Amino acid sequence: MQLTKRDFLKTVSTVSATAGLGLALPVRLSAASPIQRNGKPRLNLSLAAYSFRDYFNTATHEQRRSGDNKIINMHGFIDYCADHDLAGAELTSYYLNPLISKAELISLKRHAFLRGIAISGTAVGNVFTLPKGAKRDAQIDHVKKWIGNAAHMGAPHVRVFAGGTNGRSLKQAQSLCIEALEEVGEYASKRGVFLGIENHGGIVAEAESLLEIVRATRSEWVGINLDTGNFHTDDVYADIARCVPHAVNVQLKVQIQPRGAKQKSAADVDRLVKILRDGGYQGFVALEYEAAANPWDAVPKWLDKLKEAIG
Repeated sequence: MQLTKRDFLKTVSTVSATAGLGLALPVRLSAASPIQRNGKPRLNLSLAAYSFRDYFNTATHEQRRSGDNKIINMHGFIDYCADHDLAGAELTSYYLNPLISKAELISLKRHAFLRGIAISGTAVGNVFTLPKGAKRDAQIDHVKKWIGNAAHMGAPHVRVFAGGTNGRSLKQAQSLCIEALEEVGEYASKRGVFLGIENHGGIVAEAESLLEIVRATRSEWVGINLDTGNFHTDDVYADIARCVPHAVNVQLKVQIQPRGAKQKSAADVDRLVKILRDGGYQGFVALEYEAAANPWDAVPKWLDKLKEAIG
């Protein structure tokens, strides 16, 4: 009988002798090393469509801010990025038709090219820590679908999530996530698309667990989507710095909230840029605006701050 890759990985295991527990622990044939980049750091400024989440034409009137009737579609968002002299635009999948056609994706690609904008990536919502079964398979299929969509519209990166423990131990949840990442990572590799697992709560709320997962995932096409506002730890900036060597995309938030802080505070943009440079990062830095002030007023100001910091 010929084993599939997934079956083979399940059989390659060892039994822990620790305290006679008899736990089957997977043997990782090789761990992912930090990304090797040549040359000096390069930070290309992008903007996440999520920043205007209340204003896309997919939102209902009730979802939009009271008294503000502005709406935008993804072509208009690309125009906005071009008009603000950005290098890229991150087209969050939530604001594209779930049944979007290949022709429509290619239309976005054409429009971005003619405006001199790179589509820096897209982002999906998913859970990779579900138990084996139809629900888990559906999550994996959803990510694969958007890997294909990303390839069609020329996006080199897809942001993915991990999920929570769902009643399992951290190690069990990590193992489920790693297996899913390897499966979708193999699929992405054939389409030239990187996957960035985001530090988005659940089993990746802490830098150590996130790094354990990424280092154990055997795929050159899987790294970290580093969200600078999502660590709520004792030393947010130190945890961001730890993750930079594995980052394939950065989403920069304008606020942070360390552990114990009662409310969010303004992020030190200059410090964040220095951390990325010190870590040798090369790639897109997408402003993902989540603060309370109206994005039509606030986003241009934050983009100016970022441009000044990046130089």
